[in-house]
Parts: sequence; C-alpha cells; structure tokens
Amino acid sequence: MAERSQTVPEAGNDIGNDDAIGGNVNKYMVFPNGYCGQPKKGHLVFDACFESGNLGRVDQVSEFEYDLFIRPDTCNPRFRVWFNFTVENVKESQRVIFNIVNFSKTKSLYRDGMAPMVKSTSRPKWQRLPPKNVYYYRCPDHRKNYVMSFAFCFDREEDTYQFAYCYPYTYTRFQHYLDSLQKRNMDYFFREQLGQSVQQRQLELLTITSPDNLREGAEQKVVFITGRVHPGETPSSFVCQGIIDFLVSQHPIARVLREHLVFKIAPMLNPDGVYLGNYRCSLMGFDLNRHWLDPSPWVHPTLHGVKQLIIQMYNDPKTSLEFYIDIHAHSTMMNGFMYGNIFEDEERFQRQSIFPKLLCQNAEDFSYSSTSFNRDAVKAGTGRRFLGGLLDHTSYCYTLEVSFYSYIIGGTTAAVPYTEEAYMKLGRNVARTFLDYYRLNSLVEKVAVPMPRLRRKEKTPPSKHPLLRGLASSYPNSKGDKKSSVNHRDPSTPF
Repeated sequence: MAERSQTVPEAGNDIGNDDAIGGNVNKYMVFPNGYCGQPKKGHLVFDACFESGNLGRVDQVSEFEYDLFIRPDTCNPRFRVWFNFTVENVKESQRVIFNIVNFSKTKSLYRDGMAPMVKSTSRPKWQRLPPKNVYYYRCPDHRKNYVMSFAFCFDREEDTYQFAYCYPYTYTRFQHYLDSLQKRNMDYFFREQLGQSVQQRQLELLTITSPDNLREGAEQKVVFITGRVHPGETPSSFVCQGIIDFLVSQHPIARVLREHLVFKIAPMLNPDGVYLGNYRCSLMGFDLNRHWLDPSPWVHPTLHGVKQLIIQMYNDPKTSLEFYIDIHAHSTMMNGFMYGNIFEDEERFQRQSIFPKLLCQNAEDFSYSSTSFNRDAVKAGTGRRFLGGLLDHTSYCYTLEVSFYSYIIGGTTAAVPYTEEAYMKLGRNVARTFLDYYRLNSLVEKVAVPMPRLRRKEKTPPSKHPLLRGLASSYPNSKGDKKSSVNHRDPSTPF
C-alpha cells in the first residue's frame, strides 16, 4: 500500500468522507496545521500497514485531538468496525483524544462499558483502556454518525503503542500455533490443507481423534467446527484454540472424547480477510457467511472446499455428521450464546436445545436465555441455516456467538470483561460438553494414566483416505436417545 501524503486537511474540511479512504496509513506523520519545520517528538506517526492492521485516515482536529477513519473492508464500503493501528514518536506525558468517526454500526457495546485494547513495546500484554476514558455518542460534526472517543496519555517516549478494537489474532499467529501442535507429533492430531484462498493462503483442516478410529470402513460420528468466517471477529479464534487445546490434551475427558468422536475443525475460513484487517468480508468484498447455498470455487474457494467436504461426509453411509458449530463474535450482546434452527418436527426442535442447555451448566459465561432459534430469511445463506436444511434429523447445526466485550455471571449485574484466556476457557467448556451430551461420564474414571503416543512416520495421513473414517467402538446412546442426556453432568472439576 502506498504511503499517504503528509498534508493534513484543515479541521472541518469535508473531504474526509469514507469514499476517500483507499488503503491503510503507512508511517503517516501528522504535522500541526501550518507547521513548516523539521519533524520532532510529539508529531505522532500512525501506521496500519501490518498484518490485520486497519486505519484508513487521520485528520488532526486540534493540538490534542485527532479524527481517525476506519478503512472499509476491501471491495466493500459497507463494513467499518475493526481497527488496529500503532502510534509512535510520542512525547512523555503527551495527552490526546482519538475520535473514531466512521463506524458502520450504530449499536455497539461501547454504550455498555466496552473500551479499546492497548499495548506498547515495553508492555506487550493487551489491556483494556479504562471505561471512564471512553465515550460513544452521535456527533453532529460527522453527519450525526456515532463516534467513539477515547482519551489517552502516552507515558514512554521510546515505546510504540498499539490500539485495537479487540484482541488481534492474525493468520501468522494461527500458522505458528498449528506448527507448534504438529511438532508435538501426536498420533491423534492430523493437519491437512483443504484448499487455498484467493490470495493462496491455506485453508487448514484439523482432525482430532484416536488413531484407532481411522481404520478403513469403520463408522464414525463427526463433530464439525468452523471459525473466523468473519475476519474481524477475533474472539472466534481464541474460542476455537481453547477447543483444540483441550481436545489434544491428556485430560481424561479429552481422551474419552477422542476415543468416541471424530472432531473436524476448520479454524479460519477467511484467511485473506484476517490478513487484510477486514471486519466481515473476504478479499473480494463478499460476506462468506451468506454464500453457503452456492459458493464459487473461484470467488469463495475456502467456503466451497468446506461445503464439498461436508456434503461428501453426508453422502457417506459410514459417516454420521452429528454437529456443525460455526463460531462468531457479537458486537452488541454480552455473554456466549447460540443460534439454532426452527423445525416443524417438535421433537427435533426440543432435542436441538439439549446441547446449549448442557453448555450453560458447564460455562458460567454462556447464557441459555440469550440463545434463540430462528429461520430469518436474511440468514438463509449462513452455514447454520444451509446445513440445518441439508442434514438429516440426527444432526444439529449452531452458530456459537461470544461477546466482544464481557459476560454477566448469573445472579449478578456486574459485567466481567473477557480476556484471551476467558475466551479459550469457553472453548474448553464447549469441548467438555460433548462428554455430557453423549453420556460418557462414567468412562472418565476408567481412563488409565495417560501415556502419550507418537505418530509413526510411515502412518498414512487422513488426506490419503477417500474419506476420514473412524469410531469403531460403540457407546451408550444411539441417535434416537440423545434427548435423554440432558440431566447428565460431568462430575469432574470445572475449568
């Protein structure tokens, strides 16, 4: 992306509309109006030309105040929510007000106490700004758009400061995470490339199950999980990592789950959008979660690849695709919660409520009262709606949402802000809920002391099979009696 001019428009000049934003600012130094001297400390330098960065424009309003414009998603000006940028060349004790002026949404958790994230080179752990320094309001100076303003004091001159809408989780971080798992050489963890994005980034598919379940011709029960179809919804990746970390661990529950289920996980469906710093769309400006009905192998290749695999499993008589869960983050609601489908069959509809009820028992931040079931026309192209119509009555399809901001524990009114660890904890609790659902609790106590096994180098990876198969063993409940599991809880210590 080209470096932007250092010419700063005068305050109030309306050339700063969204149409003028074409790319991210690149080491953009802001000079005071009328200043002609050499750059010096306190002339802030803004940058968003890095992975998952987003800041399209900076206007200096006064000596202390700056209007910041979010760069719209590539090829789609409708979506402007995610921001992620750095500021350097600061003076010690320099106080500023940053106004983010062009959000595409009016409703926001900023009304409920959410605050931007910040870190610096000497303090690399992300933290939220104090809510008392954050304001969200309708601004007459910006065509009555909603503006989020926050006050900040730079305290260390040598530091570079980074601000973001939520905890970033980049494509590179994701790749490093998978590399670290692969190096552990676990015989129940398989990684393969299901395809590539438009910009040739990998669509990763993980299979987590006992190696005994990969015998040719054996039946299998599959749980399919996807994440980051909306690239700015970074909590999705932390929840997904929590699921993966738990399933590959030596925890007795994880070992039982691997023996009885096959987990298929595509953690990042929109790697281009993640890399580019988009909020909702792919490189070409498409909301992929509205194109499940007929994804193009050229325009929506990652979605096309996942859909083809799911249909292949659905058509395999040896494979029962029992769950599809698509993980998202929500910009206006608290807690974790789910969306499910509505069915004419009342019994199927009631069975569908079992898993979220169990998850509510296991996770203090999950709200069943916020969980809803619908068939809105606007959601027809989503994974949940499309697969809910495709799969048979033994399959359940959900969207798992988690707040960008916080959760409220039952019986209280105080909002508890989410941390990276809290998001991952929700993921761990999602995973362990399958133990309750399949009534496998009694098997946990029978699990022997874990003895990790290494994968033999010559073992054929799952991608070499026509379809990954498994689950040779039987277990307590069949398809018809899933509904009876609602009162079974995991007796082990909660996470």
